[in-house]
Amino acid sequence: MFRKILVPIDTAETTVAEFAVFLAAQFAALTDGAVRMIHVLPEIPHSFQIFLPPNISAERENAADSQLQEMAKKANVPTGRFSHTTRTGVVYHEVLAEAEDWGADLIIVGSHSPSMGTYLVGSNAQKIVRHANCSVFVVRPQKDQHGNYWLFPPIPS
Repeated sequence: MFRKILVPIDTAETTVAEFAVFLAAQFAALTDGAVRMIHVLPEIPHSFQIFLPPNISAERENAADSQLQEMAKKANVPTGRFSHTTRTGVVYHEVLAEAEDWGADLIIVGSHSPSMGTYLVGSNAQKIVRHANCSVFVVRPQKDQHGNYWLFPPIPS
């Protein structure tokens, strides 16, 4: 079953990310598995680097690490079953590389409603589904009758 669950996180899309982490925590609890969250930072073009502080990379990684830890805590991912990493590069490339390096057997990808740009260019979720060597579960946050997102839907016992 799924014992190593990788969850790519876009810290700008917290509703989508929190839902994916919550579901990963539920899967991990059922299988006594582990959850690994990954956030991919975009590369800073060399032409801009001279205008930025020299420690900007470390600051970006620290901010992402804090957000990942907070999301895991909010979703009640047990500390012993949680790890996270931050990589720099192209999102889907880095997610697929991390899945291979870590030996993930499931990737849970949060997705938002598609836009016209997504239809023309494709999304990271689409590229991960197409190229992953393990199972991929694409999820979208669900809305309740009032139009609010269900971040933590009821789990049947």
